[in-house]
This record gives sequence, structure tokens and C-alpha cells, in this order.
Amino acid sequence: MSATPRPDISLIVPCRNEAAFVGPFLASIRAQDLGPYSIEILIADGISNDGTRAVLAQLAADDDRIRVVDNPEQIVSTGLNRLIGCARGDIIVRCDVHTEYASDYLRNCADTLLHTKADNVGGPWHAEGKTFLQKAIAVAFRSPFASGGARSHDPGFEGEVDSVYLGCWRRELFDRIGLYDEEMVRNQDDEHNLRIRRAGGVIWQSPKIVSTYYPRASLKALFRQYAQYGFWKVRVIQKHRVPASIRHLIPASFVVICVVLAVLAPYSHPAAYLLALLSFAYLLCSLTFSAVASAHAGSWHMLPVLPVIFFAYHFAYGYGFLRGIFEFGVLNGRTNEAFRQITRK
Repeated sequence: MSATPRPDISLIVPCRNEAAFVGPFLASIRAQDLGPYSIEILIADGISNDGTRAVLAQLAADDDRIRVVDNPEQIVSTGLNRLIGCARGDIIVRCDVHTEYASDYLRNCADTLLHTKADNVGGPWHAEGKTFLQKAIAVAFRSPFASGGARSHDPGFEGEVDSVYLGCWRRELFDRIGLYDEEMVRNQDDEHNLRIRRAGGVIWQSPKIVSTYYPRASLKALFRQYAQYGFWKVRVIQKHRVPASIRHLIPASFVVICVVLAVLAPYSHPAAYLLALLSFAYLLCSLTFSAVASAHAGSWHMLPVLPVIFFAYHFAYGYGFLRGIFEFGVLNGRTNEAFRQITRK
């Protein structure tokens, strides 16, 4: 290793059981237009049992820039930390196996980091789909109604944000801010970005950094994902005693209000009236944003399913958040281990 030139960029990639995807992903990375930069490709394998490790071994044998390390804990945060510890480059870029990248993605990450002098840079979350339902989920994902107006979902926005997709940092940032919190099975990136911002750092989004994210392809998988996000967001807030954004509190508040009004409605006319009014207002907003999203996508045939997808986003996050309050607040994290374990999958 001492005879190997030190790379400019260390690419870090946690993965597990990705035999069908890791080959095409690495082919796209090896074909990147790097400009003046050199890279090393570090992959943390979570003890895959589907042949992923054999694929990685063959690719590493063909390209000495690829190194594979074990991630026995099998969660993203531990894999990222192991890779950061192995990284030799001054710039670290995180990638995901299921995302597609523009040919200049890595070069633009490094250029933006050096030009802006920000602490973390990345591109917008641009979602696409392959099946009808996945395409509809992606259309909803791009709507401010699903994200609460998060600028990271706006493909044209350039400037300071509270979080970016994936990320690119100088190596020294992790010495100053610390590594990822390994308790965080989900939301480890949000927690780390919150630490950056609370330390006075800047997180910058550039539309020049282009990638394509493929969301969950079924309502069941989408609901589970966002329930996990809501659940672990509570732990982030509990640790830092402040939410990264007020929008993180809205879905749970909405669910609580609806449940309370539904319980009171049979016994109270004002509660029944308020529940009907709130339900109508939500339905009207959902239909309006569904129509706008369908028009922007040029896909009016998606209109009937978009309100259901928006509801899945909102209710799942709210449900997960409330379950997180119960777990981490009321029970102090002593039970519901089964729910916490499924978030590892």
C-alpha cells in the first residue's frame, strides 16, 4: 500500500446482498470522468450471503483501486465509519449502489466542495421509477407536499440546505465533527448533518451534482421505510434536543390530532366537525398537489394513485415518529427491540 499513490478522492459505499447491482454500479463508477482527480473505491460488505462478496472479489482483482472491508454489524452507519477509517483521500464521497450517477458526478462533488468551502456538499434528490407505481412514488417524492418543502427535493435549487443526498466532505471534517452515530440504524446522515450545522458548518446543494434515486417500488415498502425514518428521527431530536426542521414534527402532530378527534367525535359535535373539516382540508390539499404533480410530470394517469401515495408518506412517518416517542421517551428504549431490529433489513 505504501507504494500506491495517495488518491484525491475516497469513494465509500456500504452494501449488503447486492449481487445483481454492485457490478453495474462499479462499472459506472469506473467510467466516471474524473478530470484531474484520482480515486479509491472502498466498499463495506455487510456479510452478504447472495454472492455479492464473490462479485466484489473478482472486481477488486481486476482493479486495484477497489478495496473491500467487512461490516459485521450490517448497518449503514458502522459500514460508513469503517470505510472512513480506511480512507486515504483528502476528499470523501459517499455513494449508494441503487443510485445512478452522471458521468461527471465525482468531479463535480470535489469541485463544488473546493469552490464553496462548505463542510458537506451534494446534489438534489432526483427520483425516477421503472414500474408504474415506482414512477408514481417518484413523482410524489418530488412534490413539496410529500417532503414538507425540503429544498433537497428541488432539482433546481443551489444554496445552503439542512441536508443533502449522500454527501461529499473533506477528510478532516470527521476528525472535527466525529463519525456517524452507530446507534442510528436510520437517519444517520440527518444526525451527522445536524451536528455539522450546530457546529457552525455549511451544507451546500448544487444542481451540477446529478444523480438519480430510485425510491421503493411498493406502498408496503414505502410505508415501512418512512415509518423507520419517523421512528429514528425521534432519537435524533432526543439526542440534540432540537429538530433539524419544524417539518419533521408535522406528520406526527397531524396523526395525533386526527386520532384524538376520531375518539371524541361520537361524543362531541365540535370534535366531529373539526375532524370533518381537517379531513376535507387534507383531501383538498392532496388532490390539488396530486394534480400539480401529475401536470409537471405529464402523467395524468397517475392522478388517481397519488393521493394514496401522499397519505402513505405522511401517515407512515407520523406513525413511526409516535412509536419512536413511545419507545425512546416513555419506555426509554427498553422494549420494542423487534421493531428496531427490522430497520436493519
